[in-house]
Amino acid sequence: MCGIVGIFDLKGVAPIDRDLLHRMNETQFHRGPDEGGIHIEPGVGLAHRRLSIIDLSSGQQPLFNEDGSVVVTYNGEIYNFPELMDELKQAGHVFKTHCDTEVIVHAWEQWGEACVERFRGMFAFVLWDRNKKILFMVRDRLGKKPLHYALLEDGHVVFGSELKALYAHPKLKRTIDPKAIEEYFTLGYVAEPRSIFKEIKKLPPAHTLILTVGMNALPEPKEYWDFPFQSENGLSEEQLVEELVSRIKETVSARMMSEVPLGAFLSGGVDSSAVVAMMSEISDKPVNSCSISFASQKFNEAEFAQKVADRYHTNHFVEMVDPDDFSLIDKLAHIYDEPYADSSAIPTYRVCELAKKRVTVALSGDGADEYFSGYRRHRWHMNEEKIRTILPYAIRGPLFGFLGKIYPKLDWAPKYLRAKTTFQALERDSVSAYLHTVSLLSDDMRDKLFSDDLKKELQGYNAVEVFRQHAEKAPSKHPLSLIQYLDLKTYLVGDIHTKVDRASMANSLEVRAPLLDHKLIEWVTGLDPDLKLHGQQSKYILKKAMEPYLPHDVLYRSKMGFSVPLAGWFRGPLEQRMRDSLLGESMRQCGFFNMDYVQHLVTQHQAGLRDYSASIWALLMFDAFQCQVMK
Repeated sequence: MCGIVGIFDLKGVAPIDRDLLHRMNETQFHRGPDEGGIHIEPGVGLAHRRLSIIDLSSGQQPLFNEDGSVVVTYNGEIYNFPELMDELKQAGHVFKTHCDTEVIVHAWEQWGEACVERFRGMFAFVLWDRNKKILFMVRDRLGKKPLHYALLEDGHVVFGSELKALYAHPKLKRTIDPKAIEEYFTLGYVAEPRSIFKEIKKLPPAHTLILTVGMNALPEPKEYWDFPFQSENGLSEEQLVEELVSRIKETVSARMMSEVPLGAFLSGGVDSSAVVAMMSEISDKPVNSCSISFASQKFNEAEFAQKVADRYHTNHFVEMVDPDDFSLIDKLAHIYDEPYADSSAIPTYRVCELAKKRVTVALSGDGADEYFSGYRRHRWHMNEEKIRTILPYAIRGPLFGFLGKIYPKLDWAPKYLRAKTTFQALERDSVSAYLHTVSLLSDDMRDKLFSDDLKKELQGYNAVEVFRQHAEKAPSKHPLSLIQYLDLKTYLVGDIHTKVDRASMANSLEVRAPLLDHKLIEWVTGLDPDLKLHGQQSKYILKKAMEPYLPHDVLYRSKMGFSVPLAGWFRGPLEQRMRDSLLGESMRQCGFFNMDYVQHLVTQHQAGLRDYSASIWALLMFDAFQCQVMK
């Protein structure tokens, strides 16, 4: 994996400051500690940090075509590059390397902007065509690799894999976007295409952006692919199971190509266990697997990971994480560059740190929960949909709106008594109800948290608009397919991919996700929704497919997740840190928050009256961002 960065003058004539480009590039040294490269010509500067995985002796970047008129800086892996290379050679193209990077420049020459439709993998790249005076920016279909960009007042466009590369440019303004704050405290991340700053955009997944010399403004990105959710019928369940195993095995095999040590994360859950099982079926050598364990059984899945490791005789490495492993708080703010509230970033960083001790490439099980319906919230939503179908809104709205207001918030009670959120969801339509289910802070909590000045700047903007915009173009209106589509467009990209990319790259580790192969997803999304969520059984077809390969208690136990004990931290070892941060000067001076309500959150949580740990963590990470980036 790598880091890319660059500067482009829309006028096409300004000299590029090599020292500045170098400084921007070096902020991403961790993404590519093996080599660095810079190319500069009038109006264009491209730079690259390389983590060598394939064709170690060549493939240095930026990389050119035969006559040097096309140059690319690229981050990612294109898994079908050998086939594309053969096709391009037959068309007359001459290759100097055996790496996937060179395929990009020749594919651009052969197919133009349609070249991206032929690539299978994870990638973000920026290509300069000197003859056509075109800068071509691309992000992969699923958004596994990041790409940020900004237009400066002098007409320069700056871009980079991580926000910190753009922050290194002295002419970049940093104006916090109030809509980004609303999205962050709703979702736990800032959703594409927005970033925390008004001046910076994220190129959305499956989009390209073409810049040409002479432009006065940036055009809108262009989408080149979307999740189809097109029905495929005609096969029996038994045949579908066989086909699914074959497809998973193929996509795993495609991601085992490497000239450096390769292994896999093994959490003990269905997805990572399935990947390790398929790797073991393919490989003639024991698979390297790694996992972390926790002292608390509430969070520990190590025994299930060990069962899979024993079954396939993997070279399994386990390390125990300190149950009070909160030393990463300040480091996380530096890694993520903008507010990011998923506390599982801590164990994710630790498992990447562990994996790097043994391998340079690790396969993960990320992605299956979104399109196989592995989340409990999918079951809850579908149960709620039955009631929405039976009761018209004229009855449902007033009834459940009333119950949602009067029913107490029972964080301490058994789950079957915690009905307040369910009542509030049943009052809403499907899209806003699903947002309410996944929200970090509810509408009511955000209204109390935000200052009057911030609410005035928001002008009524609500993060539900993120979901509504995606829902409008969803290819299927089936209630399960719709929320799967929303997860794939939002949570997968803004939370999961962001978490894994930054945590892995901070440790100079490449992570590949075979279950996020776009061809596999195209096929699975076309299956009957009942094959994914079958009654109350999540991941039905995937679990059926894996029954011959994995222990029953790995497949059918309750999902645990990758959690940390936040509630206890904020009533114990992090109590003073929490108070100093949330009630300190930086939070007061920023003007975004109602400090009386922040005090309420702190007091209620520490007294054990409510569990506000998720909200407190979000505020803590926002303050850490302010201290790291806004200083």
